[in-house]
Amino acid sequence: MQKTPTDDPLDVATFSTPVQQRRFVTAMGRLAADRDPGTPVRVYVSASPRAMNGPKWDSWLAQIAEELPAGVEILHYRNTVTDDRPYNWESLAEHLDGLVVVGKQKRAGSRVYLLGPIARLELRSLIAQKPVLLYGHNLGLIPAIDCKNQVLPPGDAPRLKLIAPKRWQQDTTTLKAALCALTPVGVEAGEGERTAAPGHLAHPFAAALPQ
Repeated sequence: MQKTPTDDPLDVATFSTPVQQRRFVTAMGRLAADRDPGTPVRVYVSASPRAMNGPKWDSWLAQIAEELPAGVEILHYRNTVTDDRPYNWESLAEHLDGLVVVGKQKRAGSRVYLLGPIARLELRSLIAQKPVLLYGHNLGLIPAIDCKNQVLPPGDAPRLKLIAPKRWQQDTTTLKAALCALTPVGVEAGEGERTAAPGHLAHPFAAALPQ
C-alpha cells in the first residue's frame, strides 16, 4: 500500500506544538524587548573538532554569519579558548545570547544531525533560556524547538540526534522570533560586515569574557 504524505511522521513543518511555538515566540520577544541599545549580541557556534578541521568550516561559518542579524559577534572554540583561557562552558555561557549547533549530517542531503556529548550539554544548558538554532547544511538555521530530538547511547556520554522537519520553511514565526531576539539594538552594520563576521576573530571578546 502506497503511503500518503500524512503517513510520514517527518513530513511536517515543525515538531513543536502550537502552544510550544507561542511560548517560544513570547520568550524571544521578551529577550528582544529587554536588550539595551548598544549591548553586544554574542552567539556561540558549537562544532566538533572534526567539523572545524574540515574543508567546509569557513564556508559554514560564513553562511551562519550571513543568516544571523547584522552586528552579531560570532564565537566558537577557536576564538574563545586559549592556553590562558581553558574551556569553561558555564563561565562562557553567562556571556552568550544564543547558540548555533553544527551537527554531523547522517549523509549528504539528510535532515538528521548528530551532536556529540559536549554539544548536547551546551545545547541543554541554553535551550530553555536563549535562542538555540541548528545549522542545517542545506537548510540554513532552524530553531531547535522545531526539530525532533532523540538521546542516543552510551549512557555515560549520551549524544543527541536532531531531525529537521521535511516541510521546514524559513519564513516561520519561530525563526523570525529567534533572529529578532538576536538582533543588536542601535547597531548599524552593512551586508559586507555581516558576511565578514567570521574573519575578525583574533580574540576580540577576550576582555569581556571571564578570566
